[in-house]
Amino acid sequence: MHEKEKLTIKSWALDDRPREKLLSKGILALSDAELIAILIGSGNKSESAVALSKRILKESNASINELAKLSVEKLMLFKGIGEAKAITIITALELGKRRRLETALEKSNIHSSKDAANIMQPIIGDLQHEEFWVLFLNNSNKVVAQHQISKGGLTATVVDVRLLFKRALELASVAIIICHNHPSGKLQPSTSDKNITQKIKEASITLDIKLLDHIIITEKTYFSFADEGIL
Repeated sequence: MHEKEKLTIKSWALDDRPREKLLSKGILALSDAELIAILIGSGNKSESAVALSKRILKESNASINELAKLSVEKLMLFKGIGEAKAITIITALELGKRRRLETALEKSNIHSSKDAANIMQPIIGDLQHEEFWVLFLNNSNKVVAQHQISKGGLTATVVDVRLLFKRALELASVAIIICHNHPSGKLQPSTSDKNITQKIKEASITLDIKLLDHIIITEKTYFSFADEGIL
């Protein structure tokens, strides 16, 4: 092979061509690496797009969620991944995330803490900083809006309670669920988490807007104040 020749999809053996495999066997037959290989189209001088994709996944702990956290700059550290390919990978993963969120919102009547967690996990579960969000509900426990109240650093975010309830009154909400993430993965609420919950609960009683739950979201699971009986 000429030194400058790239290992494009067309140069592979037929069994190694993910596009053809998709057409002949269906998309479910493709591995994560093969799907990524279709996105990037070609590898580098020494490895095919599939081999490059396998290496990227391996260094992401074989996790699509970990891969989704990589920036354009970090993806470009892999030989064969330029800016355009990095942007393509990030865009595809973001679309998948938004599809999951859209599906959750289509079933947005809240019957349990899990329903609320399913809505919020795609939004804040894998962030590297804290964000504080509120789900605003009507009298049928349907989510009429979700709104970011604040975002902060690795371990904390400042919440303006007045802004939270201003939005609730504008939406004529009868109930709210507050949510924030713990980038550390630690589920247990901190003292500040408990304090802000109590502050919001007291305001909700005054305004006759019920605080149904406070949910702490991590990448893989969640903690519910209501389920634990500490609301």
